[in-house]
Amino acid sequence: MQGILETIEQIIGQSNILTGDACAARRSDWETHQPCHARAIICPTTTDQVAQIMRACHQHGQTIVPYGGLTNLVRGCVTTETNIALSFEKMNQIEAVDIVGHTMTVQAGVTLLNAQQRARQEGLFFPMDIGARDNCMVGGNVSTNAGGTKVIRHGMIRDSVLGLEVVLADGTVIDSMNYFLKNNSGFDLKQMFIGSEGVLGLITRIVFRLDVLPSSHNVALVACNDYEQVVKVLVNARQRLGNGLCGFEVMWDNFFHEVVKPLGKLSSPIAPEYPFYVIIETMGTQPVADNEAFESTLIEMMESQIVADGVVAKSDSERDAIWAIRHEVEWVVRDAFVFDVSLPIASANEYVQAITTRIAADIADARVAAFGHLGDNNIHVSVLTEDRSEARRELIERHIYEALRPYRGAISAEHGIGLEKRDWLQVSRTDAEIE
Repeated sequence: MQGILETIEQIIGQSNILTGDACAARRSDWETHQPCHARAIICPTTTDQVAQIMRACHQHGQTIVPYGGLTNLVRGCVTTETNIALSFEKMNQIEAVDIVGHTMTVQAGVTLLNAQQRARQEGLFFPMDIGARDNCMVGGNVSTNAGGTKVIRHGMIRDSVLGLEVVLADGTVIDSMNYFLKNNSGFDLKQMFIGSEGVLGLITRIVFRLDVLPSSHNVALVACNDYEQVVKVLVNARQRLGNGLCGFEVMWDNFFHEVVKPLGKLSSPIAPEYPFYVIIETMGTQPVADNEAFESTLIEMMESQIVADGVVAKSDSERDAIWAIRHEVEWVVRDAFVFDVSLPIASANEYVQAITTRIAADIADARVAAFGHLGDNNIHVSVLTEDRSEARRELIERHIYEALRPYRGAISAEHGIGLEKRDWLQVSRTDAEIE
């Protein structure tokens, strides 16, 4: 098998191949327990090199695991000593930004943060955002159909992809680099690869659709006394704020109280004594009208008593401080069993209560924390327990996923399937679909 590495070295050069200790030293930035066991990490710099590599590996029967920013949470980047990891870290160029056509053409290894910053430099807006923006790569975002905090307005990343370039397992290059919003020239092949997690091909280049750069940005943190109030806040925000509403994040008290003082390290601008907390965010292009609409909406919510307490951010630093509470997730990523599910908004709290009760009945020391993008049906659930054995994982997974059946819920809202959720697909997919 050494022959395949020699062949790859001829394609990309020895300096772009990591083996031995250099390979083993690679770890996930988000502590997602996916150490690199691959026999080598290879770092091509062009699509042509990727195609040559895949062609050679296909001929040798060599398995490839695509590597992006390694922020995946479902063991989608796990490698064994028989695999070769193909990293896109050196395919990191932003090739073009069309400020008239509102498009950005990038290589797969560009980080989400760099794409966001470049769009802003050009007076445009990259519409997707997730907490791992510093590390995650847009190729990985597309291959997992990433979601994030602005899905309620902009949709999943699928809705921002106009075109793709993909290399298949046998080295065939599929050029679907479409630049048009309207193109019904036969099958939309890119959709096969978005969300397929690298199973059908390796995404090498992407054409993104950009948006207008907002000139207004409002954020509020409100507290509710019960879940009925949370739903009323969402309905009211949608009616009053319309398309300006771009974020609606809910934090159950079992999450919020862990991250703010006195238990956590962050300061809360409102009292940490309520069962539910909601972040409401809007962006628009009419600052005076947008700001007035946002403040009047919050005042109306307070007067109608559908929120118990609340605060509107008055500066960038205050907006960042509110969002920092929601993004303080390292403790549940590193130390917990992590899940992300989708189900009807009206049933979300019923579901959280059900799994909390069921898990507590079986695991005395278990703590359940719930938070997420409620405006687009997505709840993140983290379960912390001292025992992190596979048996404990299987027990918790059974409670989390079986409880979704009455709601026809999704076992993965935005994290993907990877290796971790493969055995649970039958909860969300019919036998005919899986076949």
